[in-house]
This record gives sequence, structure tokens and C-alpha cells, in this order.
Amino acid sequence: MPDRLPDHAPESAPKVFVQVPEWTWLQVDSDIGAASLAAGGQARGFARVQMEAWKKLVASKAETDFTPWFSNYWTQQWLTARAAWYKLNLPDDEELVVTRLAAYLQTQYRERVLAPVAKEIDPAAVRAQATEYYIQRLRVALQPIPLLHGVPPDQFDRRLREIPAIELAPPPAHNASLYQIVHAEPLDSLPAYLALLAQARKAAGEAGAGLSETAISPVARRVSEKLLERLAISGGSSAISALVGGVAASVISLGAASVGVILYESTREATDSVLRESLAAGTDEIWHSLMEDPASSVMAGIDYLSDQIEKCCPRTFAQPVEPAMPPEELPLPEEPASQPETIDGGASEENVDDDELSGFQTVD
Repeated sequence: MPDRLPDHAPESAPKVFVQVPEWTWLQVDSDIGAASLAAGGQARGFARVQMEAWKKLVASKAETDFTPWFSNYWTQQWLTARAAWYKLNLPDDEELVVTRLAAYLQTQYRERVLAPVAKEIDPAAVRAQATEYYIQRLRVALQPIPLLHGVPPDQFDRRLREIPAIELAPPPAHNASLYQIVHAEPLDSLPAYLALLAQARKAAGEAGAGLSETAISPVARRVSEKLLERLAISGGSSAISALVGGVAASVISLGAASVGVILYESTREATDSVLRESLAAGTDEIWHSLMEDPASSVMAGIDYLSDQIEKCCPRTFAQPVEPAMPPEELPLPEEPASQPETIDGGASEENVDDDELSGFQTVD
């Protein structure tokens, strides 16, 4: 007859708490910082490749769409009239004239260049992708650390919960620990992560580096300044006289327009050259903001998280060593045996060859 089964399952062995030495935790923190650094480098490389492609698309779209529109004769006439109108109404505020003209050009540049390019590569999307890529690589890099140092998984998780990865409260939901960041599935379900991306997106808009409706981009400002410089040189006589004369005076005859077009085309190459320089310089400023600015760049999420981790987990460059046991006492060596006396020249008497002595004669 088979043995009777026990009434209840055997009790599991009590969990043993492992005391992790302080120097081990120092090395664990250092490895967490190193993992963040490595993940950040990979994510930045990903973002740079995307933004290099974005920059080429912006230059191409500006050349094929914005430049032909801007350098068109009738566009120039309209812009000159608009600039002259601003100057008549604001004769003592050159900066405001530039800003108002730049706002108009901003709308055109956004609709003709930035918005079409964003359908293929959107810097805001690149920012989110790069941040998510950084977190994915960090998650992988953290996995071997507890095993490498013999730290129990529950204690390692507790250490990750102690590291504030995002601190954007209030509200409290805009704070998140490193544990929450690397374990959130999906990442978009974490309010603190969404708040981090929103903060960077707002900063980019304020810097004029995105599809902002209000902030003036460097491109629009530079182009408007060049346009006003040209208006100041020419005196803006045709545009101003048209504005002063009213609507009727602004009707240009076909013959006058033909002459104006011919004269304009003769200087169009120089105008296009100045425009391209302004567009290139303005695009470089946007590029710098999108790549280098710690608050508004596509690296902003990466920079924020890595800085938070670095503050809590500074990397050590010296390997911690466990205190060694004091050395055992060793017996002193015995007194060395006396050496045979030596003759002149340093050789001992017993080592002198008899043949060598045979060459000497004794003297009575």
C-alpha cells in the first residue's frame, strides 16, 4: 500500500539575507554609470544619423521651393511693400519691424520647407526615438551587473528604485525611478516619460528649432534682416510711393512691370546668393539647437536621464579592493655561514687554480 501523502506541502527554506559589502555597492553604482554612458553613446549615434538626413532634406527643399518663391520678382515686390508698410508705421523700432517681417517669412518657411520635411523626418519624433533607444540599450546593459558582483536581484532592484531618473513634479506622477524607466512596458504608459518629452518639445519650440507657430526661427530672422538692409540701400522708393499713393497708385502698368522684371533678373543671381547664405547660416543655427542645446536638442531626453544617473552613480576609475588580512609572521632567516677569506683580487684561496700558483716562485 503506497505511503500516505502529506496533508500540506513542505515548508520552503527561509530566505537568507545576503549582506552586500559597501565597496561592492560602489562598484555596482560605477557600472550603472558606465552602462548609462555606453547607452548614451549608442543613442546619440542613432540620432545624429537621422538628423544628418534631416539637414540634407531641409537644404534640398529650401533650394527647390523656398528660394524660387522668395527670389521671384513679384514676391520681392510684395515683401518690399510689406517691409515699407512696417517701417512707415514703426519708424523708430527697427527690431519690431524685423520681427514682424520675420513672422511672415516664418510662416512661409514652415509651410514650404519644415512641414514637408517633417513628414519624412520629424525632429520631435527623432527625440522620442533616441530617448527610447537609450533606455532600451540601458536596460540590456544593466542585466549582467547583479550577477557580475554577486548581488541578489531583489537588492539590485531596490537600488534601481532609489535612483531618481526623472524629477519633474508636480504632479508626483512626473517623477520616476530608474527601475520604473527600464521596466515600463510600453514606455509611453509612464507619465514621467511623457512629461520629459513634452519639456524638451516646448524648449525646442521656444528656441525656434521646431514647427513653432510663435517663435521666430533663425532662418526667418536672418532673411528679413537682409531684406530690410536692401530696402534701406534702395530707399524703398517704389514701394513707399505706392503705399502713400493708395490702391490706385499701386497698380503697376504692364510696361513698367516688364522693365522691372528685366532689371530684377539682371541682379537675381546676386539676390539668390545672399539668400542661400542667409538660409545656410539660419539652418546651421537650427541644427546647433537641435543637436547641441541641452534643453531643446534631439538629445535632450538622453542628456537629462544620463545626468540624473551620473549624479547618483558616479563612475570610479580605481577598482575597489577588499581589505586584505594581515600577513602571517615569518621566521627570521638563520645567520649566513661565514665566507672564506679572499686574497687580493677578490678570489677565495680555495678557488685559486694550482696551475696559476705554479707560475710564481718562492723567495727565500
